[in-house]
Amino acid sequence: MSRTDRRTLLQAAAALPLSALMPTAARAEGTEGTPAAAPKPAPAKDVTRRLAHYLVTAGYDDLPANVRKEGVRTLLNWVGVAIGGSHHQTVDIAVAALAPFSGPAQASLFGRHERFDIMNAAFINGVSSHIFDYDDTHLKTIIHPAGPVASAILALSELQPVPGKDFLNALVLGVETECRIGNAVYPNHYDVGWHITGTAGVFGSAAAVGKLLKLNEEQMIWALGLAASQPVGLRESFGSMNKSFNPGRAASNGIFAAMLASKNFTSSEGMIEAKRGWANTISTKQDYNEITGDLGTRYEAALNTYKPFACGIVMHPAIDAAIQLRNENKLNADQVERVDLKVHPLVLELTGKKTPRQGLEGKFSIYHAVAVALVEGAGGEKQFSDRAVNDPTIVALRAKVNPVVTPGIKPEQVDMTVVLRDGRQLHRYVEHAIGSVEVPMTDQQLETKFSDLADGIIAAPMIRRVMDACWNVESLPSAAEIAKMSVSA
Repeated sequence: MSRTDRRTLLQAAAALPLSALMPTAARAEGTEGTPAAAPKPAPAKDVTRRLAHYLVTAGYDDLPANVRKEGVRTLLNWVGVAIGGSHHQTVDIAVAALAPFSGPAQASLFGRHERFDIMNAAFINGVSSHIFDYDDTHLKTIIHPAGPVASAILALSELQPVPGKDFLNALVLGVETECRIGNAVYPNHYDVGWHITGTAGVFGSAAAVGKLLKLNEEQMIWALGLAASQPVGLRESFGSMNKSFNPGRAASNGIFAAMLASKNFTSSEGMIEAKRGWANTISTKQDYNEITGDLGTRYEAALNTYKPFACGIVMHPAIDAAIQLRNENKLNADQVERVDLKVHPLVLELTGKKTPRQGLEGKFSIYHAVAVALVEGAGGEKQFSDRAVNDPTIVALRAKVNPVVTPGIKPEQVDMTVVLRDGRQLHRYVEHAIGSVEVPMTDQQLETKFSDLADGIIAAPMIRRVMDACWNVESLPSAAEIAKMSVSA
């Protein structure tokens, strides 16, 4: 599929019945993301130890089939976005800045020919996978789980042998760790300005790397403690290169923590839950049952989702509505008088940039997202490029986009009315957009997305081989095969 034509994926997505943007469990918490009725909090006792015990004892055979499958889909999606973002200016800058200081050529940079030491390779691959804002999302916390975890353990897999089953188990456990820890402090932690993908992601990276290093329980406690000492990422960075720095740094920080712990570098045994530990220091909410409750039976990793649009997820319902109205009515920009949107407060809080001038800023502009969807009928990475945000037709149309915070509208909903110059009014209410737990992207749609992102970066015959390796990761003798195949010629 050509990199200049992404409509197949988006039209296929639009043809599906729409369902929840947020999973059922999250919707039950109310429109503001806080529990409708606060559960009785679990005692803050031995949280770090209980999590560490689970991590060192949980095996591949313990994973339910649906959790394994979602882990594989998480991997496929991550590899695609890491390859796709590998030649963005942000990654070029990072490679140039770090090359003089990189150690031995231990690990691949996805979509590129350079090789770096595992710390720097994990960082750069984490940046690459997040730069398009096209990666996976745990909707209950808005964590992008794969970036910190997959970046770390794929780099490690090139340093030491990692069978595919062990790799998948570590990936799932890492995602599970960061999402559970994120649940414990969300939304309060996020609301004050922390970028939760970085601050919680470092735990996922440390847990997954620690699992592959075969840490014992005490060492895993120390790895989690050292991760707790490295929260990274602030929401002020959104719209700049700094945003993708956060999952990249979480990946390398997690390796750092696990490697030190493997040599018995100690930490407090209660770094997550102690009075002056991570959760109490960076959040006014602490629900430790989210971390330790039902370990091994309730899987947050099974709730991972994948984006059909390369931007902030709260804009997805509006993009979905705009594409549907455009395609059904064969609209062009000259016909549009104005676009009225009824939205949840989070939409303007997170994506209220009225005049983006760079593609990265466009990913946080509801005005641009709606305008480009109406003009181009798509929401892939080319719609959030420097070219798109400065296109005169799109710039003119975004001035006609009028989002209004409206009581009763949930984060996963939008009520859109396009008023045309001839007086007609076109209406579309999207209750839930494609990409949810209930109506996930299909395997075929994920492959289309992958192929589109990888086209022109790795050799065409290799695209199919890499996808097959991801789908069959459990049977690979070495997970490093995926990294080694995913580089440019």
